[in-house]
Amino acid sequence: MELGLIGLGKMGGNMRERIRRAGHTVIGYDRNPDLADVHSLKELVDALQGPRVVWVMVPAGAPTQATIDELAELLEPGDVVVDGGNSRWTDDEKHAEELAAKGIGFVDCGVSGGVWGLENGYALMYGGDAENVAKAQPVFDALKPKGEAGAVHAGKVGAGHFAKMVHNGIEYAMMQAYAEGWELLEKVDSVTDVREVFRSWQEGTVIRSWLLDLAVNALDEDEHLDKLRGFAQDSGEGRWTVEAAIDHAVPLPAITASLFARFASRQDDAPQMKMIAALRNQFGGHAVETK
Repeated sequence: MELGLIGLGKMGGNMRERIRRAGHTVIGYDRNPDLADVHSLKELVDALQGPRVVWVMVPAGAPTQATIDELAELLEPGDVVVDGGNSRWTDDEKHAEELAAKGIGFVDCGVSGGVWGLENGYALMYGGDAENVAKAQPVFDALKPKGEAGAVHAGKVGAGHFAKMVHNGIEYAMMQAYAEGWELLEKVDSVTDVREVFRSWQEGTVIRSWLLDLAVNALDEDEHLDKLRGFAQDSGEGRWTVEAAIDHAVPLPAITASLFARFASRQDDAPQMKMIAALRNQFGGHAVETK
């Protein structure tokens, strides 16, 4: 099939390549002309045959809204827009209504995989009407990891981004647990090789995971994380998860504490946040602050 892809940054560029490797045609647009196949949204839409599928992979909030507003004027009835960014789920219903008024379908898709997705595939959580999902299904199949798992039609519009938001909240708590354990091991005199303790956990333990593998990668690069500042950003989904928990009266003590720990990192050089920053850099290429 043909796909228009808007946003060719760290994830979007690799997604374009993975979809092309599956045999599909991808026409990409980015504000950076060095990355783009076409140089305007109009040129992108004109290059696609109907019914079109256009995937938006730009930052959440105003950039996504502006892109969808422009596409609403360029696309035709029967076309579909997929928002694969990290939009808040509450924005999805608004975007779906705006596009439906023009006869254009909408699918929201949470995407996980970071800088490793090109080779490993991307975990996908999407929401929307079955008819609109079906038009984008070949792209979902191209992006997902091999095997049966790795992609889900989570429900109606908003379900994909809500599922990805919860995924990221869990991710916050898991990273925090590894970080706290790492700091405690570093603190005691009796443990003389913390990096190898972490490496030993990669096989046979109940806490083995990809995040643990990435922690070992980070420690191989900088054994005591001396080069990093103990500062970790949050990208929004952790806050939204806690807000949703409050709205639905669901207790999330571990996820909430991990979010607040990141806030605390902005007040001083927190050792645990070195590991959080290292993990975020490992899986997502997120920027770190060095000393």
